Amino acid sequence: MYKLIFLLFFGVAHLHAALIGSNFDKRDIQILNELDIDPSFITDYELQQTYSRYLRSTDYYKQKLSDATLFVPMIKNILRNEGLPSSFIYLAMAESNFTLDAKSHVKAMGLWQFMPQTGKIFGLENNLYVDERMDFVKSTYAATKYLKRLHEKFGKWYLAAMAYNSGEGRVIEAITRATIDLYVEQNGSKAKKDEIARYRQIISNYQSKKVRFRELYQVYKEVKTWGITPDIYTLLSVQNKTRRQYVPNETREYIRKIVALGMMNNKSFISNDDAHLLNMGNTTTSIATVKVKGGMHLQSVASAIGMDYKELAKLNLHIKEYIIPPFVEEYDIYIPYSTLSRFNLNKDQIKNDRFTIYQVKAGDSLASIGKKYKIAYSIIKDFNQLKSNVLSVNQKLIVPILNEKNQRVTQQTVSSAKVKSYYVKNGDTLYSISQRYNIALEKLMKDNNLKNSSINIGDKLVFNY
Repeated sequence: MYKLIFLLFFGVAHLHAALIGSNFDKRDIQILNELDIDPSFITDYELQQTYSRYLRSTDYYKQKLSDATLFVPMIKNILRNEGLPSSFIYLAMAESNFTLDAKSHVKAMGLWQFMPQTGKIFGLENNLYVDERMDFVKSTYAATKYLKRLHEKFGKWYLAAMAYNSGEGRVIEAITRATIDLYVEQNGSKAKKDEIARYRQIISNYQSKKVRFRELYQVYKEVKTWGITPDIYTLLSVQNKTRRQYVPNETREYIRKIVALGMMNNKSFISNDDAHLLNMGNTTTSIATVKVKGGMHLQSVASAIGMDYKELAKLNLHIKEYIIPPFVEEYDIYIPYSTLSRFNLNKDQIKNDRFTIYQVKAGDSLASIGKKYKIAYSIIKDFNQLKSNVLSVNQKLIVPILNEKNQRVTQQTVSSAKVKSYYVKNGDTLYSISQRYNIALEKLMKDNNLKNSSINIGDKLVFNY
């Protein structure tokens, strides 16, 4: 019997050692060191399972890295400059799969999955015009501030990552409970018996929301003086017959996922065709930050740099309705670095069309909104492709802000039954407009003094109709 047990143990241990030796190397240990995780964690069975599972999804992993080629280098540079572990690029991947507009069921948003209130605390604007949780630069700086604050509180980067996922309170609770359990294990159930019973009651009351967090935090500060520090093995362990584990299952998987994704990046499974994915962000950045005037439409910028409008919008998903906030003089947007020279050459010639977003209030009508902005209501209706004059409270309307010349022309065209004033919308081409209104393309160009068929969102066209 004993011989059989020995053989079984030896066989399992040998298989385990072979798995480690074949799959892991010194660069993987470096990832653990960066995150303040003991190198022995490389033998963690669940980590190896997580790694093997993701290894089977190599194509998906490479695709996500490839999709993020434009902005990942800038994120890596920010993490490096802010003194965070380079492996935290995979914290972003674990949070959102590098999807800039990722949204969770609890309304967390963006690359770093900020909740609205947390985003606000760390300076991310969320208003009618922008949601900066989807701004990959500003949200990355916000995430570094948050993670550095968590590191200062807990002293280890892996604890900061766990708190980022499950919340500071849950990690404080986990450390408190684990410290008490380790103390009893080391000193017996009679040591500090009454004190520990009181502490556990406070923890139980906190879990059932009978006491506030400050009472749990006081227990946390007291047990921290005992000189016992739960390690990652303890905090990630699964306790039998315990409904509430030290940390949630999601968080246990989360920290292993970050490590496993980092290890995948170390591997040579990426072919020569994909070698650039291994070194993204190590040398240069592929994104430039430029300032544009408030109220401008992204279409105007795209035209100036010769870039597809939809591709520019993908880099600036934080800008709602594609309109730069009109209440600021200038605002940062992102363009491919390859277009920077052209932007600098043409920035003073960017068409100064201006727009605003109006959120409908109780009692509003198209006529009252038109009066407010000194523009014919029919233009607002046409620009927003409204089929009726009926508005809903909180409905958002894009309103062109016209100069005096355009206002005079508008009033003339509105009163005329033979003249049509049309404002170019997203997706329009001069040809599609000519077909829609049965007007020869050449006549449409001539009537509007156009030298070519290039048009921008917000352009006003006047023609007989």
